[in-house]
Amino acid sequence: MQRLYDFLRRHPTGVDGFWALVLLGISGLGLVSMSDVNGHGPAFLAVPAVLGLCLAVALRRRVPEHMLVLVAVIGVFQLVFDVETMPANFAMLVIIYTAAADGALWASRFALVGGLCAAPLSMMRWPEANLSVVGMILFTVFQIVPFALAWVLGDSIRTRRAYLAQLEERADRLEREREAQSKVAVAAERARIARELHDVVAHNVSVMVVQADGAAYVLDTAPDQAKKALETISGTGRQALAEMRRLLGVLRTGEPEEGSEYVPQPDVEQLDELIEQVRTAGLPVDFKVEGTPRPLPSGVELTAYRIVQEALTNTRKHGGENAGASVRLVYFDDGLGLLVEDDGKGAPHELYEDGGADGRGHGLIGMRERVGMVGGTLDAGPRPGGGFRISALLPLKPAH
Repeated sequence: MQRLYDFLRRHPTGVDGFWALVLLGISGLGLVSMSDVNGHGPAFLAVPAVLGLCLAVALRRRVPEHMLVLVAVIGVFQLVFDVETMPANFAMLVIIYTAAADGALWASRFALVGGLCAAPLSMMRWPEANLSVVGMILFTVFQIVPFALAWVLGDSIRTRRAYLAQLEERADRLEREREAQSKVAVAAERARIARELHDVVAHNVSVMVVQADGAAYVLDTAPDQAKKALETISGTGRQALAEMRRLLGVLRTGEPEEGSEYVPQPDVEQLDELIEQVRTAGLPVDFKVEGTPRPLPSGVELTAYRIVQEALTNTRKHGGENAGASVRLVYFDDGLGLLVEDDGKGAPHELYEDGGADGRGHGLIGMRERVGMVGGTLDAGPRPGGGFRISALLPLKPAH
């Protein structure tokens, strides 16, 4: 049954043609009884009218406006030449419905006016002798009702189609917006992972390079120190590989592995371990905590950790020989303060703005992005007398 219904929907003209043939057959039977005796015009004048009305039914959905005009001309033709074709006149109701449902706006209005005028004009042209004036009025109103109902039905179908089309368009628009938002969210997440990956690689690889250089230097004179340096390289490499594997796994699958965090989430409690690792790599760091430590939002803690990590990595890269650094972590009532300074004189501060020669733009730019995500402020620049200073204030309230 569904196949038949789909077939009929795909061939509307064929369906209309079938009903036009049915109407032609019924009207042909009526033409046989028509003659001059009944008081109307000759029967042969009804033939073109019947054929025109049946043609209008067959092509009503292809060219509804043209068929409406054709039916109007045939109606005038019947009035002028006194031709009644009662069965075929059913086509007028069909065309009025079609014009209201599928035709242009002017065609819909023209069909309404024509339908309302058809019955009064027919009553005036062919009055009923046995009816009083009141009876004629009631009979005329009775004849107007089918035309009005045909137009109302067609207009309601037009309104329903427009409503459904609006709903479909709105659903499509919402789907496009949802897809766009998903793409933006994916791009933002990948950018965040890229920042994490930069921090992991830049910090751990720089530690490994420093330790490898030290091990090569003391390999012959101090084997124990060389062994310790190699152990540090091994541990740092494993840690970097573990974090990179998790990050690249997210990029590949889009989902975290079972039982693991979405991305590595270090916090301020791990700053001691980070600074000890930096000291082992040969950079003296003075670390102090002021205020009363307390739990902080995970975003604030991650941002603080990454800022310290990036700042110390840049100091090792660009601070030059005999450079030292200091880290201050201050707990305020409404936020967390960070102050990272170094006294290096090995590179101009412009390199820090770009993240260094191998930072590819993820140095201070990445810091500012992280601080901005938590609604904080960042101040970075050269110190008087040499070195570099990074100061950040991270509020405890999330950014709006």
